[in-house]
Amino acid sequence: MSEEEPQQQEDDDDLRYFVRIGQTDLDGTKSVERSLSEMNGIGRRTARIIAEEAGVDRTATFGRLEDDQIDDVVELVENYADEVPEWLTNRQRDFYTGETTHEIGNDLQLTRQHDINRMKMIDSYRGVRHKRGQKVRGQRTKSTGRTEGTIGVNVEEIREEEAEGGEEGGE
Repeated sequence: MSEEEPQQQEDDDDLRYFVRIGQTDLDGTKSVERSLSEMNGIGRRTARIIAEEAGVDRTATFGRLEDDQIDDVVELVENYADEVPEWLTNRQRDFYTGETTHEIGNDLQLTRQHDINRMKMIDSYRGVRHKRGQKVRGQRTKSTGRTEGTIGVNVEEIREEEAEGGEEGGE
């Protein structure tokens, strides 16, 4: 057992605990596929495609890869829309530019928020649902999605309110 401990120490020195892609830090102790899929805009299928295109084993630990392999993965993530068919991207025929892109990280959240704000401004059906805080995608609302949080009547709160109201009225 004592022979394995120095080997473990050397492996830890070689491990990069964080790999930065764009503005996101990925966990270097996990596999390539799992680390990539933690990034917004990249799921398991996209991560698998990126690892395959980069020529990297998707089950290899991300932090133990060579620097040039990591650079290949980073480049493929940033240029993903150019490498795959249009139907595999998450932003097809953008409203403003008409281009097909694949948004990742914070850009995805900003783009999504802009889209929701545009729907609210033009008072589309989905925009109105977003404004009201109701369900947008056609789910039923008669019996589910109630956000009040109270079920039935809370007798204790009513008694407390009456007691507070009685004290103020008596003075």
